[in-house]
Amino acid sequence: MDAAGQESFREFVAGRSSALLKTAVLLSGGDRHAAEDLLQNALIKAAGRWQRIDEPEAYVRQILYRQQISRWRLKWRRREVTVAELPESGAADGVAGVELRLVMRGALARLTARQRTMLVLRYFEDLPEADVARILGCSVGTVRSTTHRSLARLRELAPELAGLGRAAVEQRPSRDFSPVEVRP
Repeated sequence: MDAAGQESFREFVAGRSSALLKTAVLLSGGDRHAAEDLLQNALIKAAGRWQRIDEPEAYVRQILYRQQISRWRLKWRRREVTVAELPESGAADGVAGVELRLVMRGALARLTARQRTMLVLRYFEDLPEADVARILGCSVGTVRSTTHRSLARLRELAPELAGLGRAAVEQRPSRDFSPVEVRP
């Protein structure tokens, strides 16, 4: 890689690492260390092909998704993750949001890697079903049924999320991700 390519790669990493890390954390079920490894491996792969990449963020995200799929296909046993007790509700301003994130993170961590990946792609990344199917190499029907079952399981694992209702979802800022073709 030439000097200009190295500089553009450094700028990309500096500018987009935090957003990519958030996605990696969600894909890895809240395990920050696994997410950092996932992102680092994706960036290493992208660096090797940096001169030929048209859309760097889409390319790195594609690598993240595919690496996560490879990880859950290996069927390694996950170690049990212990978490502290949730803080008392109403203790201070902002605690409800923190508590909600902790509940969501815990519930997502207890889903299977496939279920978690489907939910992250559909709702966090806000990708259409067809794009999720293309990324994961399955049919749109599989995406629909797995997403439906994953949401049902999430509701079962965290019934306190049911109190959010539709208003909380509608308050979330919309993301405009246009489908991008990623070329290897």
